[in-house]
Amino acid sequence: MSATDKKRGAAQASLEFIPPGTTLGVGTGSTVNFLIELLPGLRDNIDRIVSSSRATTALLEEQGFEVLTLNQVNGELDVYIDGADETTKRLHLIKGGGGALTREKVLAGAARRFVCIVDDSKFVGMLGKFPLPIEVLPMAQEAVGRHLLKLRGQPIWREGFVTDNGNHILDVHDLQIANPVELEDRLNRIPGVVTVGIFARRPADVLLIASDDGVRELRA
Repeated sequence: MSATDKKRGAAQASLEFIPPGTTLGVGTGSTVNFLIELLPGLRDNIDRIVSSSRATTALLEEQGFEVLTLNQVNGELDVYIDGADETTKRLHLIKGGGGALTREKVLAGAARRFVCIVDDSKFVGMLGKFPLPIEVLPMAQEAVGRHLLKLRGQPIWREGFVTDNGNHILDVHDLQIANPVELEDRLNRIPGVVTVGIFARRPADVLLIASDDGVRELRA
């Protein structure tokens, strides 16, 4: 089964988590794009919809959805569906390869249920092979980078990329993240860090992993 077929299968499996009357949050990325293509078939189930990025908003509007802000839905989502760059069996994630990690983390934190959809290439024993994205204030980029070097990470500025929030991203290579919760907290305390791409304090509630054998479900 191709990677494309797996992503489509994971997206299809997530539709069962969108019952009638849902206020839905939609993430960002290639797997989520397959979900967006499928959402018109569940239009009657979706009461309101919120997006994690400008790119996702544009795709949803192409499908005829009116996209609201989180404030317009009183800061609450029934379900948030998004992908990940890495995930473990404990449903800890690395996210942010697409650069939308801050808004993704806000929506995940606002959701009663966070459903993560991935193909099996994203399932790992330990986080860190995928470079960890960290959104930083532009003025603090060098200062944050020095802190990261002390942690034995290798921060690389994602040149030519600006987040929807007007910030920069440092992709941190060569980390072995044995304790995601502790590292997430530690990195969040560095002045100038906006968001860390570790989703461990608020992990996924449901993980849908698509492989050649179909879609497997893990729960927290």
